[in-house]
Amino acid sequence: MFVLMTKIKLGIAFFSFFLLNNCSSQNNTVIPQQQTINNKQQTNIITGAERLDILLPLIKDKRVALLVNQTSMVSSSHLVDTLLTYKINIKRIFAPEHGFRGSADAGEHVRDSVDAKTKIKIISLYGDKKKPSAEDLKDVDVMIFDIQDVGARFYTFISSLHYLMEACADNNKQLIVLDRPNPNGWYIDGPVLKKEFQSFVGVDPIPVVHGLTVGEYAQMVNGEKWLPNATQCNLKVIECLNYNRTMHYSLPVKPSPNLPNDMAVYNYASICYFEGTDISVGRGTDYPFQMIGAPQITVRNFSFTPQSKLGAKNPPHINQVCFGWDLRRVNTSKGEINLSYLLKTYATFPDTVKYFLANGFFDKLAGTDELRKQIITGKSETEIKASWKNGLDEYKKMRKKYLLYKDFE
Repeated sequence: MFVLMTKIKLGIAFFSFFLLNNCSSQNNTVIPQQQTINNKQQTNIITGAERLDILLPLIKDKRVALLVNQTSMVSSSHLVDTLLTYKINIKRIFAPEHGFRGSADAGEHVRDSVDAKTKIKIISLYGDKKKPSAEDLKDVDVMIFDIQDVGARFYTFISSLHYLMEACADNNKQLIVLDRPNPNGWYIDGPVLKKEFQSFVGVDPIPVVHGLTVGEYAQMVNGEKWLPNATQCNLKVIECLNYNRTMHYSLPVKPSPNLPNDMAVYNYASICYFEGTDISVGRGTDYPFQMIGAPQITVRNFSFTPQSKLGAKNPPHINQVCFGWDLRRVNTSKGEINLSYLLKTYATFPDTVKYFLANGFFDKLAGTDELRKQIITGKSETEIKASWKNGLDEYKKMRKKYLLYKDFE
């Protein structure tokens, strides 16, 4: 009875807290306080893909393949189209999660195909295989990686980069990484992945928010010899110009179907944990990763109904009214992962036995089983984050060796 009364009291307190937050008058996307930059400064950032004076001499008269998606833009032109105008010999395109055009669902099996515009063969690396085969690379001299990341370990594009590095090392192919700013590159947080929880949503021993660009991450994978048998690939990173990680960078192209705006990108590292629970993150609405809820939640000051749509064909709790919280007015971008949502929803969930999905996906997202156990045993956010400190301190020391841009510290 004491436990039941305690949960009821916690639920009332949490409801009051969120009601106060949701009554705030913020209507626009909240820009992290640490990041101050005007539009002119962002315009001056030059991505690796835009540095054709460096790239073209490296691939002239070479047979080229690319791992790219809809974010691989050079100004208003896709990188593939740009290179074709310079008569670059593109043998094939590799596609990551969500596909070459970026419209497939999260986790959806992506099939091999042919690009309708260029007639170049597209090989999926998010279907039957995660890395190119020797056959795929036999007539290729140089691989190019150019995909916009959002700075969270479980965002699978860096996993695809890791496996691409494996393939290049195995087959003695050069890899050129065209770097792009990290919109969440201004802080580091979360548990460091433990090897036994390695999966495609977490390949290497880095924290959830890693504070690296894709170029820096590739250098770390190489330098720390995280590829099988401690091999290294022939890596060249073409850096961004006029960029440092203290800058705000608003993504010009949405990086995946369910990260449609800055607020979703900022929320992602804190909210993605819910993908391993019975709580909806708003997939199937116009504001994914900007609301959370479930039919079982008893707090009813806000509701939404997930429906089938492009990029969310069968979202959790499809066509069911979900009760929960509207995060579009809540600043989650304060330089740390916000665990309060997890703790509050677990405390208010009617049947906590069914809160975490039985498939163990929550532990894969966290990179450890400790976070789940800490939530179940009632640890506070302060206690949980204290348990991350030693791992983060060691990671930060290692990370400094691979930085290409001014750090935030």
